[in-house]
Amino acid sequence: MLKELIDGIFWDIALIVFLAGIVWNLLAVFTRGIKKDLAVPRGSGLVGAVMTNVRRFYPHHEIAPRIRFQVVSGYLFHVGLLVLLFFARPHVEFVKDISGVGWTPVPDWIFNLAYEIAFAGLLLLLLYRLLSPVTRLISRTDSYVGSILVLLVMFSGCLAMLESFEGLRLFHRFMVELLMIYFPFSSLMHAFLFIPSRGYSGAMFGRRGVDI
Repeated sequence: MLKELIDGIFWDIALIVFLAGIVWNLLAVFTRGIKKDLAVPRGSGLVGAVMTNVRRFYPHHEIAPRIRFQVVSGYLFHVGLLVLLFFARPHVEFVKDISGVGWTPVPDWIFNLAYEIAFAGLLLLLLYRLLSPVTRLISRTDSYVGSILVLLVMFSGCLAMLESFEGLRLFHRFMVELLMIYFPFSSLMHAFLFIPSRGYSGAMFGRRGVDI
């Protein structure tokens, strides 16, 4: 009974909420409109949008030494998670089963390395959030809930890779479904919004000839 729910109606509900929530958030951003800038353009907004997105992948050298820990931890987590999400064998097989489209997964040793890197990066970021007085002060409950859900999804996914007990796979899928439902209503939406957000700021300043 539980297996049928997790593999059936729970998954359908989570997928609908996830996709509808993402579309709703994106529409809310792109349909708000932009106040007309009456100033004479001094540069290209498009170039400013593109360059700002590129530059924001590394910190300005003036502040880099002070945020090196967060930058390194963040890249460990995000790069590791990217490999796990798109190139882990079970995920590739899952996508192929439902869409017929597949690609070559990474070997298991790369999966294990990516898991350790992502897990370590997220733990370091979570510890920094807890231990840094400033970061702790500006953190919301959402920041911790999102991090803990992602940790549980990764941990349960690693256990499910053992393929020794069907319950492990079901637990992993259920945690994924919880994360999918929570995702559109949380700060995790930055995964879809960080590029347009950076682009908007970059276009605004680029049009005014300001290099950021």
